Amino acid sequence: MLKPVKFATYHGGAREEGLLDFSASLNPYPPEWLDEMFERAKEISTRYPYYERLEEGLVELVGEPLTVTAGITEALYLLGILALRGRKVIIPRHTYGEYERAARIFGAEVIKGPNEPEKLAELVERDSVVFFCNPNNPDGKFYRTRELGSLLDAVEDRGALLVLDEAFIDFVRNPESPEGENLVKLRTFTKSYGLPGIRVGYVIGFEEAFRSVRMPWSIGSMGVAFLEFLLKDGFEHLMKTMPLIWREKERLERALGVKSDANFFIKRVGNAEEFVKAMKERGILLRSCESFGLPGYVRFSVRKPEENSILIEAFRELGEGF
Repeated sequence: MLKPVKFATYHGGAREEGLLDFSASLNPYPPEWLDEMFERAKEISTRYPYYERLEEGLVELVGEPLTVTAGITEALYLLGILALRGRKVIIPRHTYGEYERAARIFGAEVIKGPNEPEKLAELVERDSVVFFCNPNNPDGKFYRTRELGSLLDAVEDRGALLVLDEAFIDFVRNPESPEGENLVKLRTFTKSYGLPGIRVGYVIGFEEAFRSVRMPWSIGSMGVAFLEFLLKDGFEHLMKTMPLIWREKERLERALGVKSDANFFIKRVGNAEEFVKAMKERGILLRSCESFGLPGYVRFSVRKPEENSILIEAFRELGEGF
C-alpha cells in the first residue's frame, strides 16, 4: 500500500568515533555557554517547547521577519507542502542533494541546469521554483547580489520562486544577501555554531505561509535553550570565531592549492572513494563528492590549526596524483 521513495541522499559527518572529521563543514569552536545551555535544556525538557517569544527576539536580532524551523531540512519539506507539488523545479547539477529529494517526494518535475546564475536564469519558467545554494555546497562558490541579477530578474519577470539556501553565508567575508518579493532565504545555526545535533534554523520570506504549515514543537527543548542563549549572545560568538576560521582557510588555500568563499573546499584527487579510504586509514574523514556528481573530488572543511596541519601533511603524503 505504501511504497518507499526511491531517491536517497548522503550527508557528511562521522558515523563512528575516533576520526578527525573534516567531512562536515562546521565551526570547530563551540560556544562558551554550551554546558549551561545543556543544563537549561534539561531543566525545560518536561514542558512543551513553545518558542514564539524567542522567535520575536530573533526577528529583532536578524532585522527581518522570519520563521524558526528545525534547521533548513524542515524548511525544505515545508516548501514541499507550500510550493513544490506538481511544479517544475530547477536545480543546479552539482549542489546539495536534499533539494532534489524533497522535490521528488512532492511530485515535482525536476530540471537540472548549470551552477551559474546567468545560465540557470534561461531555464526559469512561469510558476517554476528555482533552488540555488549560495555559497554553493560542495565547491564553496559565493555569488554577490549583482552576479545573481539575471536570475533574480528572470524569477520576478516570470512569476517564479527563488529558494536561496544561505546555510554557509556566515562564513563568507563581507556577505551580501539580495531582496525580492519572489524570494525565500534559508539559513541555519547548525554550521556557524558547530552544533548539527541541535536543529535550529530559519526562513526569511512568506512567514505567514511557513508558520501555517510547520510542525508544533519542532525544535524541542534543546532548540529552545539554544535560542535563549543565542539571543543573549547576539552573534558575539560568530564575531570571535570567524576571523580564526578565515585565517586557517587562507593557510589551507596556500598549502593545498584550493579556493573557496566558504569554510570548506573541494579538491580533485582522481578516485575519491579510494582517497577517502586512504585518509580514513590515517584517522581522517573526508567527504567523497560522488553524491554531488563529482566522483573525482573530495570535500573537506576548515578546522583548528593543529588539526589542519595534520590534514595538510596527510595530503602531501598521499600525493597530488593519487
